[in-house]
Amino acid sequence: MISILLNYFPDLTEKQKQQFAALQGLYEHWNAQINVVSRKDIDLLYERHVLHSLGIAKAIHFKPKTNIMDVGCGGGFPGIPLAILFPECNFHLVDSIGKKIKVVNEVAAAIGLKNLIAEHKRAEEVNEKFEFIVSRAVTDTSAFYRWVQNKISKKQFNNLPNGLLLLKGGDLTEELQEFKKRVVIYDLKDYFKEEFFETKKVVYLPM
Repeated sequence: MISILLNYFPDLTEKQKQQFAALQGLYEHWNAQINVVSRKDIDLLYERHVLHSLGIAKAIHFKPKTNIMDVGCGGGFPGIPLAILFPECNFHLVDSIGKKIKVVNEVAAAIGLKNLIAEHKRAEEVNEKFEFIVSRAVTDTSAFYRWVQNKISKKQFNNLPNGLLLLKGGDLTEELQEFKKRVVIYDLKDYFKEEFFETKKVVYLPM
């Protein structure tokens, strides 16, 4: 239910509420054809996918005109919820699986998202630069870092320096060892009370 979003993001506009509310039916429709959300999660879409994606907004409030790439976006998370929340920012979603990008484009078109493009590509094939790169549990952080390190723009204008914002879970001590001097971890349990968020984190790595 969209009410879970309003608990944590009470200032949504009517348009944003409508866009978020439409996601359940759209993902149910597309999931029946192309499995983009696990079957057990579709009933918990707002908690486990939408609100989880918006965890990034607890780490940073993107300023207008920020360019953000979502790498390995799957069916559109975290990119679609973030694009709804930050309509004045530009989102570029990429995934190596074409049918997932089809779902992203169909959902974005259905809710009238004008600030998002989605392409069937690997991150390495994208030529633009971005202030931030977001992702949800795509791969090991050091491998991910190597894929995207030359995609970060030098132009700084947000409250956090440009870099990576990754949604991760569990014990990350070993995985983040090489970045430990500069990584910042936001525990989502500090922001969201649902049990699902107990071990979920936003990992911020300035570049």
